Amino acid sequence: MTQSTATTAHTPDPKRWIALVVIALAQLMVTLDATVVNIALPDAQGALHISLANRQWVVTAYTLTFGGFLLLGGRIADYAGRKRVFIIGLIGFAGASALGGFAPTQGLLFAARALQGLFAAALAPAALSLISVTFTDSKERAKAFAVYGAVAGTGATVGLIAGGLLTEYGSWRWCLFVNIPIALLAVVLAIPNVRESRLTGRIKYDIPGAMLSTLGLLSLVYGITEAATPGHGWGSSRTLGFLVAGVVLLVAFVLFESRTEQPLLPLSVVVDRVRGGSFLSQFFLSAGLFGMFLFMTFYFQGVHGFSPIKTGLYFMPFPLGVIVSASAASKLLPRFGPRPLGPIGLMMGAGGLLYLSGITDTSSYASTALPALLIMGLGLGMAFVAASSTALFNIPFHESGVASAVLNSTQQIGGSLGTALFNTLAISATAAFAVAHPWRGAALPPGVGPPDALTHGFTVAFKWGAASLVLAAIIYYVMVNVDRYHLGQHDDVGEPETVDEALRLEGLSED
Repeated sequence: MTQSTATTAHTPDPKRWIALVVIALAQLMVTLDATVVNIALPDAQGALHISLANRQWVVTAYTLTFGGFLLLGGRIADYAGRKRVFIIGLIGFAGASALGGFAPTQGLLFAARALQGLFAAALAPAALSLISVTFTDSKERAKAFAVYGAVAGTGATVGLIAGGLLTEYGSWRWCLFVNIPIALLAVVLAIPNVRESRLTGRIKYDIPGAMLSTLGLLSLVYGITEAATPGHGWGSSRTLGFLVAGVVLLVAFVLFESRTEQPLLPLSVVVDRVRGGSFLSQFFLSAGLFGMFLFMTFYFQGVHGFSPIKTGLYFMPFPLGVIVSASAASKLLPRFGPRPLGPIGLMMGAGGLLYLSGITDTSSYASTALPALLIMGLGLGMAFVAASSTALFNIPFHESGVASAVLNSTQQIGGSLGTALFNTLAISATAAFAVAHPWRGAALPPGVGPPDALTHGFTVAFKWGAASLVLAAIIYYVMVNVDRYHLGQHDDVGEPETVDEALRLEGLSED
């Protein structure tokens, strides 16, 4: 049975704060999963005999499906029922985590990570939408989003510590199993405490668009990976075939979106100069950043032999720097605007990566990794805040959810392609260095590369990552031509002034 929003919007949901706890729990699980698995990667690689070229699939299989299906997941949640999709996402994420935890082969682990990303693409937008419709008072909604943002910000930090503890005192498999009790607890609490809501009206799901974009990205990543596989390289027919197929599929996606009646990605959202600059800069930021976590994990554990717990703790300056910087940037934004904050933050991030490129296999943590991670965290916290503020610039109300999802998708996709590309470059640099500088130290275990060659490969990747962040800074400064006087202005697009009006215009009904 449905009832009009006009009556329910004025009556606060008595279970809204319990619902927020459920939503925050789900967000914690999704955010935690990104870093908890990173710490477990060296152990998983050794246990499942994952090659250097394929190790990035543990990361990119998740980020590709997450970013590729995020827009479709949000659309399905809005019309099929946000609570229903939220619960399905939780159960699916738990099942995929179990599959990955029990995986006996690398192929099954990669498939499980892809399934995690698919269900996360349904879960994440449903959770955000549930906050919007559950909290009808603007002040309460602001508090709810602050809680949600705090959980998202601290989840990565919790994941670093939890990943180290679970891997060292249990197994790398527990970094996946840990999602199961969290997801099931959220399901049990969600059923009686979260109110169902959905949009009404005729809807056509753009499944062809989602498939074209995701398959195109998957083909690109596979082609990049093949370039690092022995016997192939960038010029092999297999590598070029996948790269060309990826480009063709992505061009077909753009053409399809420009002609379909209800596109997954309305092109008007991304062709705006300011919003497009925000999305593009975030793409290159993520491309340069995601690989850093992968390579530093293997540097800490593979080159220096640090324990998983120590590795997790050694990463801590980065998320702590982001939290401090983002808090300060949110106060500076109204005064200075996004244009100086974004490029300055991105250049600080590039500087940190460039400093990190000077590491050797004998470098101390205090003199190299610590200052680099701290500089990157303090800089990129500003960049994240600036990009979030301009990604919704002059966006019509009915497309604000799409724009937010595009920003998230851009980050995931940029991270996927960047990790794959820089992993390939690192492997190539490692192989060339090993040939030119044969290892003369103690005998190495089978399958373990020389530490000086491995470190050299990482430094090459860090230099390319720094270049990616410099490009992001240039793009943001040139394209995002707004200041503090214009940031809060909107075009006359009939934006509703109240939540009640917004929900009425969207045709929302609640069960």
